[in-house]
Amino acid sequence: MEEENLVERIRERYERALEQIEAAARSAGRDPRDVRLVVVSKAQPLTVVRAAIAAGIRLLGENYPEEAVEKMQALAAETEVEWHMIGHVQSRKARLVAEHFALLHSLDRLKLARRLDRFAAEAGRTLPVLLEFNVSGEATKYGWPAWDENAWEALVPEIAQVLQFEHLRVRGLMAMPPLPREAEESRPYFRRLRRLRDFLSRRFPEIAWEELSMGTSADFVIAVQEGATLVRVGQAILGPRKQ
Repeated sequence: MEEENLVERIRERYERALEQIEAAARSAGRDPRDVRLVVVSKAQPLTVVRAAIAAGIRLLGENYPEEAVEKMQALAAETEVEWHMIGHVQSRKARLVAEHFALLHSLDRLKLARRLDRFAAEAGRTLPVLLEFNVSGEATKYGWPAWDENAWEALVPEIAQVLQFEHLRVRGLMAMPPLPREAEESRPYFRRLRRLRDFLSRRFPEIAWEELSMGTSADFVIAVQEGATLVRVGQAILGPRKQ
């Protein structure tokens, strides 16, 4: 009974988030089908992840490669789940990411790109990635420095190098704004990331740049209004983390 109640609570919160995404998309004149909800399962035990799957969730985001791979292996026989890596990747964890994830949201430096490309080649696959940018200047955030729009041109040579890796496929951008007190505070940062996407589209028109990963439990409605195609929502759906 307790497990059934957990599944039902998660399903209700998941459906509520989907309804909010649909309303936000329509309010901005967007097709809600262009937005995908990544349910963040980091630090959640297997019981909660299993309940999430039972509630109909098939797209999960993780922050820590070893924890994620353990979950993948434990749940592999149960159902088909798309796993995204959304957290900062240490260079020594690059092999796990290159081998196991459907999409990396947080490619934030050339050195990591080089290692991911090598490990993806060894695994015989191409890894889809998003480029992470720091759009706020906040020291605790990862990503290429992009808070000063006048300095964007200086990023072009290094981004060009990343685009040359044969076993990485760049599909768009990701950013983590400062944690807002109110959701509206995140809007300028989301707009900056969208403008950066447009800037890079002009510089590299051969790349699709179709994805914008932005927005969390605190501000995903604003993110959808500003063009997000991937929003990352965890505790608002799965409840408080256990650790």
